[in-house]
Amino acid sequence: MKWRLLPFETRSAALNMAIDEAIMESVAMRTSPPTVRFYGWSPSAVSIGCFQNIGDEVDLKRCRELGIDVVRRRTGGGAVFHAEGGEITYSLIAPEPIMPQDIDLSYSDICGRVVQALRSLGLASEFKPINDILVEGKKISGSAQTRRGGILLQHGTLLLHLDEDLMFQALRVGKKKIEDKGLSDARERVTSLDRHAQASEERVLAALAASFSAGIDSSVGYISKAEMARAQEIAEQRYLSQEWTFSR
Repeated sequence: MKWRLLPFETRSAALNMAIDEAIMESVAMRTSPPTVRFYGWSPSAVSIGCFQNIGDEVDLKRCRELGIDVVRRRTGGGAVFHAEGGEITYSLIAPEPIMPQDIDLSYSDICGRVVQALRSLGLASEFKPINDILVEGKKISGSAQTRRGGILLQHGTLLLHLDEDLMFQALRVGKKKIEDKGLSDARERVTSLDRHAQASEERVLAALAASFSAGIDSSVGYISKAEMARAQEIAEQRYLSQEWTFSR
């Protein structure tokens, strides 16, 4: 089966989530092939998991003051800070039958491609179940997954640069969560690529593209006009909706 690789583009939080959902629909209708997409965020944003309480996870007042967008994902997992220019996000969207049916195995398979990309850049990275990637014991990448209508969507981040002060102004990191992990400060948990290797964004993207396309028939493609039009609709109806954002 032929796969489509979508080149890196920077979008708003709402549109990024809407594009992933629009591609899910088109893959389900078989009007688009399985797709791997790379993207960035502008402005910086916080995305929260589908089932999270927004007030518990995000300092909404500080985000408004700093011009940081807040969006609720359709995938689970925890709150994530997405710095403008500070990360590469990937999404993989494919029919469930061509992916591992076991959730743990699917995370291992997909995250393993990010691990291989990092290793090709000289980073001794490792996959830590269920959905994290570590470098020297610190998290450099996390991911989240959903399966709807026979389609698997997994998206995840890869931190290139880390502005810890900005991240922890936007996020509320619970004391219990830190203590449960035996850490004195949430800053001890995370790292970024630039702390371990010298690699341009272009080089990192090339490594990711090579890893995700290894062993499959793939070619570079583009978001269709129909997908983009549908994404605009979804963004307005869901991801820019206060009802959706504050649903929990």
